Amino acid sequence: MYQVLKSCFCSSGTSGGFLSSETTVAAWITELTQISGSEQPHLQSLKMEIIILNLLTIITALVGMAGNATVLWLLGFCMRRNVFSIYILNLATADFTLLCCCILHALETLIMFFWPISRSFPDFFVTVSVFAYIAGLSFLSAISTERCLSITWPIWYRCRRPRHMSAVMCALLWTMSLLLSILQGNYCGFLNRNVHPFWCPALDFITVAWLMLLFVLLSGSSLVLLTRLLCGSQRVQPTRLYVTVGLTVLVFLTCGLPFGIHWFLIFWFQKDTRAFFRLFLIAVFLSCVNSCANPIIYFFVGSFRQRWWKRQQTLRLVLQRALQDTPEVDKHEGSLPQEILKMSGNSLLS
Repeated sequence: MYQVLKSCFCSSGTSGGFLSSETTVAAWITELTQISGSEQPHLQSLKMEIIILNLLTIITALVGMAGNATVLWLLGFCMRRNVFSIYILNLATADFTLLCCCILHALETLIMFFWPISRSFPDFFVTVSVFAYIAGLSFLSAISTERCLSITWPIWYRCRRPRHMSAVMCALLWTMSLLLSILQGNYCGFLNRNVHPFWCPALDFITVAWLMLLFVLLSGSSLVLLTRLLCGSQRVQPTRLYVTVGLTVLVFLTCGLPFGIHWFLIFWFQKDTRAFFRLFLIAVFLSCVNSCANPIIYFFVGSFRQRWWKRQQTLRLVLQRALQDTPEVDKHEGSLPQEILKMSGNSLLS
């Protein structure tokens, strides 16, 4: 799977199963220019689509990097971290890393269109991209699952939950994601150019199984949360944290999931990866939208129904309000007392 993913990043083709020849973006573009004259209009349209998608990817990724960098600064140095802000901090790190790789790939593709060179997208950045995507999905699944546990078993969660569970879980998820991406790169083309006949398919299966498990956890926990909010005799009162988690999951299912689905489809239909190249660029762009949307969601939820002209708002206060897990007290003003805002979400320190 790693080799097939790299073939998309480098716009290369396959012959006989996994990647057996490493044609670069320049070779792929040169091949396009040799199309017959009757297909030139289609070629120009395809080139324009690719250029526009890469430009949109760069613009979106730059905005997303600025937003995630702001979240990293606020959560890392300006706020006291709690249970869920630790997950948000790690999720922002994964999103920032993925956006950096997306910008590098889009820039390389644009450069190849106008100044064909023999350099190709380094394998290292492909491995980092896979690592960041798996880690991001892992953290989002952990956030949703832990929020579900806090609602389903509130007494156990408040009394028996290990104090440093969030930090330990993040460390384990980083390790798992890094291990999978490095093993994929080692046995499927990063350090060892020859695809291993046994370990590469086995690692592909393990990676796909892990991604499916994360998706099941994410979907199941989100469905339970939605059910407890809307149905049942013991409905829970929604908080800003509910809205933040719900919108983040919704955006991922809409924009982030296509990248993983496309990866999975290429794994099974890898006879002609060029046919998937346009879809791959769309999936990369949507993945950038997902990573860019997360900081926007935090600041939108934190500033919703707040009267900016009456009260000075800071980014720290807005982000702190978006992660608060206490119901709104003053419904007419749509705001919380200052004491609650300062202590929002800090009752469950990890």
